[in-house]
Amino acid sequence: MYAYWGKILRVNLTDGTIKEEHFDEKFAKKWLGTRGFGIYYLLKEMDPTVDPFSPENKMIFATGPLTGTTAPTGGRYMVITKSPLTGYIAMANSGGFFGAELKFAGWDAIIVEGASDHPVYIYINDESVEIRDASHLWGKTSSETEAALKEEIGDKRIRAALIGPAGENLVRFAAVMNDEHRAAGRGGVGAVMGSKKLKAIVVRGHKRVEVADRAKFTSVVKEKTDKLRNDPTAGGGLPKYGTAVLVNIINQNGLYPTRNFQYSQFEYAEEQSGEAMAAKYLVRNKPCYACPIGCGRVNRLPTLGITEGPEYESIWALGAHNGINDLASIIEANHLADEYGMDTISLGGTLATAMELYEKGLLKQEDLGEDAPPFRWGNTEVLHYYIEKIAKREGFGDKLAEGGYRLAEMYNGVEYFMGVKKQELPAYDPRGAEGHGLGYATNNRGGCHIKQYMISPEILGYPYKMDPHDISDEKVKMVILFQDLTALIDAAGLCVFTTFGLGADDYRDMLNAALGWDLSTEEYLKIGERIWNAERLFNLKAGLDPLKEDTLPKRLLEEPVKNGPNKGHVVRLHLMLPKYYKFRGWTEDGKIPGEKLKELGLDEL
Repeated sequence: MYAYWGKILRVNLTDGTIKEEHFDEKFAKKWLGTRGFGIYYLLKEMDPTVDPFSPENKMIFATGPLTGTTAPTGGRYMVITKSPLTGYIAMANSGGFFGAELKFAGWDAIIVEGASDHPVYIYINDESVEIRDASHLWGKTSSETEAALKEEIGDKRIRAALIGPAGENLVRFAAVMNDEHRAAGRGGVGAVMGSKKLKAIVVRGHKRVEVADRAKFTSVVKEKTDKLRNDPTAGGGLPKYGTAVLVNIINQNGLYPTRNFQYSQFEYAEEQSGEAMAAKYLVRNKPCYACPIGCGRVNRLPTLGITEGPEYESIWALGAHNGINDLASIIEANHLADEYGMDTISLGGTLATAMELYEKGLLKQEDLGEDAPPFRWGNTEVLHYYIEKIAKREGFGDKLAEGGYRLAEMYNGVEYFMGVKKQELPAYDPRGAEGHGLGYATNNRGGCHIKQYMISPEILGYPYKMDPHDISDEKVKMVILFQDLTALIDAAGLCVFTTFGLGADDYRDMLNAALGWDLSTEEYLKIGERIWNAERLFNLKAGLDPLKEDTLPKRLLEEPVKNGPNKGHVVRLHLMLPKYYKFRGWTEDGKIPGEKLKELGLDEL
């Protein structure tokens, strides 16, 4: 096979065994990579009802066929496991350089199973694989751990996927970090790693990924890279201002959630925008492996020195979501979240839930402690004080570490949790983009924007502009297309930001040139549909009740927007969801019928 090694590394942390396993082209054509490989192994080998923190839960670190190639953004990897936050599938994506290094070492994926009785790390140097003691690393932050590993191994070019104290202490929204500031963030994958006492996976590789036709692949890659560089978003806004270029755009369009989605515009948005960050703090942009976009930010703060980020989502989650407008404090909070290893979206969402519980009188000062800062909108003290408390599960931080849903449940205020399937929502109020709302409600990993970024057609005009309040059949079908296409892009090992300039045919061209295949666009999209349905199947087996859980917070369904361009609007989910089930080929109650499973080759799972 080309672009694959056909090799999977299996590491059992309970008994210390290390095995090499193989797959063939038939398997590759069915599942492609990353999410596809991950969901296959979870369905094939694991009971979906297991406790996410039990040794029976498996973690798959997987690359795609284009990971480690020169394909634009070809550095992605994914962590697939059962989420301790939602109880359903978690598939967290990350960039940086770890994924490419894993591929250079000669592995397509790692299956981690069981659990160690003491802290360990896995060291991979090409074919050589060891499980090493990590007791001396336990308790260290992301940057401290990476520095210690480089010194211990004696190689500054290693790449590591690791956890900080939040993962060690089983914070339900802990992330897996790599390259210090890149995160496989959502769903608590870092907490699963912590439950296995696995501090890090360290990789060093020396191989080259071979493609079917080097000259043709190089030509195709150049063509697609040029398309990205000539696109106004991928080649303009993102390199210049990072993902925070969206702050002003989304705020002006009236879907920038403010004070826990009570409002849809933030009066201080300009002060925390990408433009403001570039003017005040930006040193340079920073691309991930093989990335022509370079949306990463390297910033300098007088109080902190050099750091990276924050991204659009983090600025919002730690800013407008909590009524906070101090950009310097937001950058510092983002840095702390990276160091401790936390998903900033769920972190900010949990804090915003606490803010509203406090505002409504359900959470009181005596619950927090006499010296703790009050959860008042705009109080920047909350950010820095509670991030450390959450990571270490100290005081009230222990309750916050459970995530916004469980916190709201503790204080009888579940209606103030803005999330789906127990995962906190990201930075777009769907009352201003109703197709995006359908995407939230049906997303396999809960409150998530990136697996069907309907902001593209509804706000930004990719691949063409759609009315954000249109709920026609065309809109519902576009949500499904975006979900299937994103599954394909993820599985290939690329970044979804390439959709700002590239379409389904472009991904087909790159894959066929690399793999030596001759699949049509429709055949590739069928792989995406298979992956999406397989993840749905896992969730159903794990106990998902579609009619109760394919939904949105009551506020977004019943409380019209109070201000801005979308004033008066709610999400008309009840009119879109039945059509979504129908167009998916599912039953009226959101289940996957036997004939659909057979059509997609999922009946064997």
